[in-house]
Amino acid sequence: MDRYLLPALLCAALLPGCGGPKSEKTDDGDDRIRHRIEYNAVEVDTLRLRSFTRELISNGRLLAARRSTLSFPVAGTIAEIRAKNGSGVRAGEPIARLDTGEYALQLRKAQLSLEKARMEFYDVLVGQGYALGDTLSPPAEVVRLARIRSGYADAEASVAGARRSLEQCTLRAPFSGKVADVAQQVYEKSAGEFCTLLDDTRLNVRFTVLESEVGLLRPGQEIAVSPFADLHREVRGRIVAVNPSIDAHGQVQIDAEVSNDGSLVDGMNVRVAVRQQVADRLVVPKSAVVIRDNEEVLFRFRDGKALWTYVHTSLANSREYAVEANTERGADLSPGDIVIVSGNLNLADGSEVTIDATR
Repeated sequence: MDRYLLPALLCAALLPGCGGPKSEKTDDGDDRIRHRIEYNAVEVDTLRLRSFTRELISNGRLLAARRSTLSFPVAGTIAEIRAKNGSGVRAGEPIARLDTGEYALQLRKAQLSLEKARMEFYDVLVGQGYALGDTLSPPAEVVRLARIRSGYADAEASVAGARRSLEQCTLRAPFSGKVADVAQQVYEKSAGEFCTLLDDTRLNVRFTVLESEVGLLRPGQEIAVSPFADLHREVRGRIVAVNPSIDAHGQVQIDAEVSNDGSLVDGMNVRVAVRQQVADRLVVPKSAVVIRDNEEVLFRFRDGKALWTYVHTSLANSREYAVEANTERGADLSPGDIVIVSGNLNLADGSEVTIDATR
């Protein structure tokens, strides 16, 4: 066979096969184009005037409304601890106790000294002509001087002091609450702070806002507190004080109070939300607004196309924007406009879109 004939025959045999796949690729390209057009499926919503929830967010820290650091007023060895960290106690209930032996002995000695001083007191009065034990007939000034000369007044004070020291060997709760931060153990010498008592049925929360935001807040205004561990949980409270001074960072301190529903803990870091209703605003989900040419834009839906519309977001919260037309860019926006709220990330002005009925 001619050496030039074989390549020609092979080429002729392969040409039909090559032509087939080339045609299939063209069909695949058409499918991709059609798929790209179908992919511009969007969700829409009708623009209406309604109330917008203005939301101010800050971080705060919870502190028990009442707290007290407790320690033994007298020195001694800890003999008993009746409450541990987290224990609930009622007002006046014992928390811990010192060994009372030494203080009981001091009280007994003071009582004996008082008995001796009483006899001296009676002797002074008898020496002035009054009957033994008669403290009613002598003038008040005579009785007063007799008490001093006999040492009876000092002895009474010593007994009262010794009795008080004995009572102070028992550390009692000044109010109902929870014991925290127990710092000592049985058989240790009492020294410094023994524990902290917290009344966390109500909690104070302190947070800061910017100087420009303080005009939105007032005492009595409702707040919502959420632990960072569960931001979907909210506990309601109210602002109790607005500091009339602005700090060096341009911030203002706000104090609020919340009732503890059992989920809040002293010292917990929380998110604080202050919400207000602002009437007659055009409100869209945050997903409706995108950035184009460094400007805020949303897309209106009209005749199957996405129309690029410049806007300003005047107010914002965690879910929505209050928007108004950017008239400087020739935009207009009215109640009743159909706006695209989802599927708009890759749209351009005039993109063909279809409403996704499955969403």
